[in-house]
Amino acid sequence: MDILKRNNVHVLEGPGATFVYAHGFGCSQHMWDRVTPAFAGEHRQVLFDYVGSGQSDMAAFDPERYSSLDGYAQDLIDVCEALDLSGEVVFVGHSVSCSIGMLAAIAKPALFSTLVLLGPNPCFVNDASVGYVGGFAREDLQGLLDLMDQNYIGWANYLAPVVASQDASGAVTRELSASFCSTDPVAAKAFAQATFFSDNRADVEKVSPACLVLQHRQDTLAPLAVGEYLQAHLQKSTLKVLDVSGHCAHMSDPALVIGAIRNFIQTA
Repeated sequence: MDILKRNNVHVLEGPGATFVYAHGFGCSQHMWDRVTPAFAGEHRQVLFDYVGSGQSDMAAFDPERYSSLDGYAQDLIDVCEALDLSGEVVFVGHSVSCSIGMLAAIAKPALFSTLVLLGPNPCFVNDASVGYVGGFAREDLQGLLDLMDQNYIGWANYLAPVVASQDASGAVTRELSASFCSTDPVAAKAFAQATFFSDNRADVEKVSPACLVLQHRQDTLAPLAVGEYLQAHLQKSTLKVLDVSGHCAHMSDPALVIGAIRNFIQTA
């Protein structure tokens, strides 16, 4: 199988460390378009779409494989191996891709030198038994998935402003809504279930590379408590809180993300 075609891989060449960007649920590699120009000519940059997202090969979509985050982690590993990546490889993931990147790093400890985790959340469901605040009650997430079945466009138009923390006319809201609406509903439902109902808290302590945790100050999908949880449980982590509302600083406030990545790479 041609992995580079399957995952719609694009490589921007550069002499420095390789950056591998991984998009969040309902999104595509184009969500990084405001970040990659800052590193053009400095770093090799790899962008891809998970199978079922963006311009990936939908013929390769397997409901069983993509029913868990392990399937998406295998996509990430496949892309890195197809490009024979080695040396200093920096993973840059958004939202659920932070958990996917951690799973890949656990499976292949030599794959990444460092991880940049933007808006991570290893478990979106609140767990009162241990005081964990993931942001959502299980029944609320189930209601969101039920809405996908009942009214897919309505679901997309509801979720986009929640994720962006903007009204419906905001630029990030409109871009997210368009991305959600253009994603195959079957693939989107599988990714949504894997995203919102996975619990990767037990995996966090197994991650060995140094991690930069980029937390949004006001984020419905990843409360501040999640960033603090990750800082406490990752072996090597730096927590930086971005003064941003919403879940997509790489789209709404890219200069903050670029500056944080650049500083982390230079000092790691």
